[in-house]
Amino acid sequence: MPQSTPSFRFLRHQADNGSVDWWTDTSLLELELLALAFVLCALIGIERQVRQKAAGFRTHVLVGTGSAAFTLVSSFGFAHILGDGVTLDPSRIAAQIVTGIGFLGAGVIFTRRDVVRGLTTAATVWVSAAVGMAAGAGMASLAIGLTAFHLIALVVVGPLVARIPTQDTNRVVRIVYVDGEGVLRRLLEIASKSGLSAFILSTRRTDDGLVHLDVRFKGRTPLHVLVPHLHEVDGVRAVHVQRDADDDEEESRA
Repeated sequence: MPQSTPSFRFLRHQADNGSVDWWTDTSLLELELLALAFVLCALIGIERQVRQKAAGFRTHVLVGTGSAAFTLVSSFGFAHILGDGVTLDPSRIAAQIVTGIGFLGAGVIFTRRDVVRGLTTAATVWVSAAVGMAAGAGMASLAIGLTAFHLIALVVVGPLVARIPTQDTNRVVRIVYVDGEGVLRRLLEIASKSGLSAFILSTRRTDDGLVHLDVRFKGRTPLHVLVPHLHEVDGVRAVHVQRDADDDEEESRA
């Protein structure tokens, strides 16, 4: 028969003996599980803090340890009222953690123009809650494994996936705008707010006072989302998206 987790060992101990030694049986165990949640969620929070995300070290530690505390309360907090006709359901309080974390995660997600930011940070808050619940339930292996896989996904696999070429990798945006009206500054500002880096390849001024700018944008935002916002800038006359290799125009907007 497989060995029970600490929480279930305690409940079984109480059911068999009908009494509780609160310090011996629970207090030390609770502190150990709470400390485990703190350490694991601290690792998750440090990764977010280093990347200067909206939710950093403090948020993830508080979410994880809070979830662990709620889970411990579900498991141990009402054990003294067990008796004939009284049933303890440890999952009731723990189940509400998922709902509560949903609202908290929504608070770190925001939309700017057509770009949604903060989804990964919201997911890490959700994972921190799961780590805390696993630790609070005495499932140390699950809590440690979940933390490890989470960090591997963000720190190791994530950067590798980001290097995979997309359909916009070899595309160049050619923008025609009126010279001397501060258009370039506004274009670069829009790109920056969309999470894109702009690399100017060439500029050419014509006799009619127009500038032909070739620029490559790199980032997570697709060009089909960025291009309409570039057209909205006063002074922009045309935007063309084309491949750099063969210079065949793929998209043209006037």
